[in-house]
Amino acid sequence: MPDDIVSGKSSDFNRAIEHLKTELASLRTGRASSAMVENVSVEAYGGRTTLVGLASITIPDAHTVQIEPWDKSVVKDIEHAIIEANLGFNPVVAGTVIRIIIPPMTEESRLKMKKLLGERLEHGRIAIRQIREEVRSQIKAQDIPEDDKYRLLEDLDRVAAQFNDRIKEIGEEKEKEIMTI
Repeated sequence: MPDDIVSGKSSDFNRAIEHLKTELASLRTGRASSAMVENVSVEAYGGRTTLVGLASITIPDAHTVQIEPWDKSVVKDIEHAIIEANLGFNPVVAGTVIRIIIPPMTEESRLKMKKLLGERLEHGRIAIRQIREEVRSQIKAQDIPEDDKYRLLEDLDRVAAQFNDRIKEIGEEKEKEIMTI
């Protein structure tokens, strides 16, 4: 039963990592990516929905994102939402297709992205720490022998360290993408 505490929380750790990956996917790297715009919130049909739910997003080349709404009446809404999202680029409407040309990143913008990357990675590490502390308090509250508590706490620290190492790997990979010209 007590062993289930640590192993049962691995899904929470994995969820934190997946959330971090989603956050990092939206960071500009100088190359076009559908993740840059797919979570933009669009006001359409009297409610808010994500762009990926309203249109197909394709990458025709390394510096262009092409958005083709399924319903042509929401083109202006999508254009407005992209501008309002303040992503650092302007959409160009060509009939029923919206194109976004991704400008090459300057050294200054690369450094800003690197700083933002560091902030997002820290949020990921904080999420891992919070989960670890929650499990730690559950272990300490258990009515089990001290040796078992100590072993469980060691297991927990080992698991948390593995996830922190994974965050570090993800960060190094993304930093390399950002800093590559």
